[in-house]
Amino acid sequence: MHPAVSVIFFTVASGAGFGLIFLLGLGFPVGGGAGRAFLVSLIGGGLAVAGLLSSTFHLGHPERAWRALSQWRTSWLSREGIAAIATLIVFGVYALIWMTTGERSILLGSLAAAGAAVTVFTTSMIYAQLKTVPQWQSRLTPLVYLGFALASGWLIAASFGNAGSPEIWGILLVVLAWAAKWAWWARAARTRLGDAGSTPETATGLGFIGTVRLLEKPHSGDNYLTREMVHRIGRKHARTLRMVALALGCLCPVAILVLVALTGAPAFLNLLAAASMIAGLLAERWLFFAEAEHAVSLYYGHR
Repeated sequence: MHPAVSVIFFTVASGAGFGLIFLLGLGFPVGGGAGRAFLVSLIGGGLAVAGLLSSTFHLGHPERAWRALSQWRTSWLSREGIAAIATLIVFGVYALIWMTTGERSILLGSLAAAGAAVTVFTTSMIYAQLKTVPQWQSRLTPLVYLGFALASGWLIAASFGNAGSPEIWGILLVVLAWAAKWAWWARAARTRLGDAGSTPETATGLGFIGTVRLLEKPHSGDNYLTREMVHRIGRKHARTLRMVALALGCLCPVAILVLVALTGAPAFLNLLAAASMIAGLLAERWLFFAEAEHAVSLYYGHR
C-alpha cells in the first residue's frame, strides 16, 4: 500500500492525543494549577484534532468529509468520526470545568476516557476489518493501536505530572506496546494473500481456465490502483526502518524514563521521551502501510 503522509500523521498524532485524553479523563495527576491544566488539555485535544484534520487531505474532496458521518451503520470510518467528535466535546467541557474550578468531574472524565478508547479502536478497525489486506486483518492490529496510543499519551502526561511520577508504569506501557507490535510483525511476515483466498485466478476471474500468469501489464501506465494499492519496499530498507522505529520508539524513551527514575531529574524530560516515541511511531506507521499487500496487486502480476 502507498504510505500517505497525511494518514501516517493522522494515526500517530490522533492516537497520542486520544491516549492523553484517556489518561486525563481517568484523573492522571497534573500539578501547576489552571495554567498547567489548560496546557496539557490543549496538547491532548490539539493532537487529536490535528490528526483528524490531516486525514481529510488524503480525500479527493476534503470538503465532503462530513458526509462520511452518515454511514455509521456500515463504516468504521464513519464511526470513528462520530466517536471522535463526541469525545472531544465531552473532554472540552471536562477541561473547562477543570480549569475554572480546579475540580475534575469523575463522570465527564470517565465518558471522555471511554470515548477516547473507542475512537482509537474504531481507527484501528478501519484497517483490521479489510479482508483484502491479510497483514492488517488481525486482532493484534487494534491491540497495537491502543497500546501505542496509551504509551505515547502517558509519556506526554508524565511530562506535566507531579514530581515522583512512577516512571515504571511508562516503561511497562512502552515495552508492552512494542511487544505487541513485534508479535504483529511476526504474524505479518508469515501472512500471504493466498491465506485470505486471494490468487491471480480470483483477481482476474479466469480461474476456471486454469493457472493464470501475467504476459503483459493490464495498463501501459500508472493509474490510481497502482499508485495507491501496489507499493514495493525492499527487505533491506524494511529492516533498517524497523531498527529506526525500535530505537526511537522504544529504546530511547525507556532510557530517558530510567534516567528520570534513577536520578530524580525533572519530569519534564519525559517530553523528550514522548517526542522520540512519536518519531519512532512515524517510521512504524510508514512500514504499516508500505509493507501491506492488497489483493488488487495480484491483478497487476504480483504473486
